[in-house]
Amino acid sequence: MKVLFVCSGGGHLTQLHRLRGWWSEHERLWVTFRQADALSLLDGEDVSWAYHPTTRNIPNLIRNLGLAVRLLPRFRPDVVVSTGAGVAFPFFLLAKLFRCRTVYMEVYDRIDSGTLTGRLCYPLSDLFLLQWPEQQEVYPRGVVVGQVL
Repeated sequence: MKVLFVCSGGGHLTQLHRLRGWWSEHERLWVTFRQADALSLLDGEDVSWAYHPTTRNIPNLIRNLGLAVRLLPRFRPDVVVSTGAGVAFPFFLLAKLFRCRTVYMEVYDRIDSGTLTGRLCYPLSDLFLLQWPEQQEVYPRGVVVGQVL
């Protein structure tokens, strides 16, 4: 299976990296920000660097959309997986156009409200994972998988 991981740095990247027992068996490409944590955690991994900041930054949204346009047809993932944040949206949008499966995991620290990226990616997700049962009030078709610590 070919997996495209798309996430911001910090906790978003850490959450996906903790799933190493699953992803280490698959061909993968990471899209994240060139920051110290990514350079350390993803040493030896195939990485494309996204543009940041993404929070309500229209020029970087467009740049990341362009990155998605270049990467998706070239890598041809079976699934795009993300924990957010803003960098995920353009990739999820194009993944649907390229008929790629999408999996989004809402962040650990939002128990009773949704994130902006979560709300944007929810309708574009084939599988929407939650870490708290309380998150189902915001995302009714989300699947509670528990906390990824």
